[in-house]
Amino acid sequence: MSKTNLTRRGVLKSGAGIGAGVALPTIFTASSAGAFTNEPTGSSVTLGFNVPQTGPYADEGADELRAYELAVEHLNGGGDGGMLSTFSSKALQGNGILGKKVEYVTGDTQTKSDAARASAKSMIEKDGAIMITGGSSSGVAVAVQGLCQEAGVIFMAGLTHSNDTTGKDKKANGFRHFFNAYMSAAALAPVLKNLYGDDRKAYHLTADYTWGWTQQESIAAATEAMGWETVNNVLTPLAQTDFSSYIAPVLDSGADVLVLNHYGGNMVNSLTNAVQFGLRNKQVNGKNFEIVVPLFSRLMARGAGENIKGIVGSTNWHWSLQDEGSKAFVKSFGTKYGFPPSQAAHTCYVQTLLYADAVERAKSFNPCDVAAALEGFEFDGMGNGKTLYRADDHQCFKDVLVVKGKENPTSEFDLLEVVEVTPAAQVTYPADHPMFAGGQLGSCNPGA
Repeated sequence: MSKTNLTRRGVLKSGAGIGAGVALPTIFTASSAGAFTNEPTGSSVTLGFNVPQTGPYADEGADELRAYELAVEHLNGGGDGGMLSTFSSKALQGNGILGKKVEYVTGDTQTKSDAARASAKSMIEKDGAIMITGGSSSGVAVAVQGLCQEAGVIFMAGLTHSNDTTGKDKKANGFRHFFNAYMSAAALAPVLKNLYGDDRKAYHLTADYTWGWTQQESIAAATEAMGWETVNNVLTPLAQTDFSSYIAPVLDSGADVLVLNHYGGNMVNSLTNAVQFGLRNKQVNGKNFEIVVPLFSRLMARGAGENIKGIVGSTNWHWSLQDEGSKAFVKSFGTKYGFPPSQAAHTCYVQTLLYADAVERAKSFNPCDVAAALEGFEFDGMGNGKTLYRADDHQCFKDVLVVKGKENPTSEFDLLEVVEVTPAAQVTYPADHPMFAGGQLGSCNPGA
């Protein structure tokens, strides 16, 4: 559903830089001192769903868009209501947001920061979007979060796993429900030690952008602390499709573990190449060679096929969870689309409801009122157990899943086995942790 020619009220800071040297225009159409960007004046409110519809993370983007459409349906009173009935907050009534019907516009991030910023900028300027959400790349998330801060709208991050999103690049207008690289490492390290021992030599292949860098830093620190040695770390381009030239040197490195800090299509291709080179059948240093993928999803498992069997990693959520919220979401999503949702779908659905709920609790669309309602908000009933949106950095803290590829899947969707549900306390870190240092939230910007 596309909505254009919307009435936009509020003012934007004169000359506030958005995008590559382009400034949002200053628009004075509201007279109240409390005016804000795209203040809704009619019977509807518009949200902007900015997802990777093309590029290496397009599978995640497609499922994100399905989830956003389902969230809008539920917010407007359609379907079975999904997680509205299990959410611990009871502010949402299925009558839109503050009585206004929810409409939306969509964009394609292309898994490129510039394209994502341009898409979000258009949604804000041309379509009157009051909140932007989505993305499956931390580079995209950091770029769009910065734009939303400058424009004066809330950004509810999608699948961004880099420590930087709520670390050095955190913003007062940005919020992340998804877990991060530090949390993955904190959950994985004890499991890896139990499975493979504390005397291992690891070779890392790492996506060359903010997520890959912080994922590698996190998993290397956690595994080195338990005795592993990091033999090498090689950066790979995000656009890479054939990783054969990167896999070959692993064979002569003395490493007995390959860590693939890759996501989406990158992970599918690099894991496939690693298996083709026979790594999973080798013995090195008297040990069976192992492959670890710190972050992966059911969608990636499907793409990797047989190669994912037995591979250990972490994930934010899985459709097999048996809490009431997860079951309600899986039922709603499955009824609408005919298959279970991914972690991408879950994250984006929840982020939409969390935004709408914060508006209802604040009784205001003003982004600073919404931010105040989200900061320090504790909730349950949305999967992953009790969850806190920490005020210090706008990071959610909740249980983290360690998973592995199933050896004997019963269907094309039953591809992952939950090895351990790591409690939130084990993955929580102080806001001033060195891996998250260097940034300041700053002040919320209402755009007026």
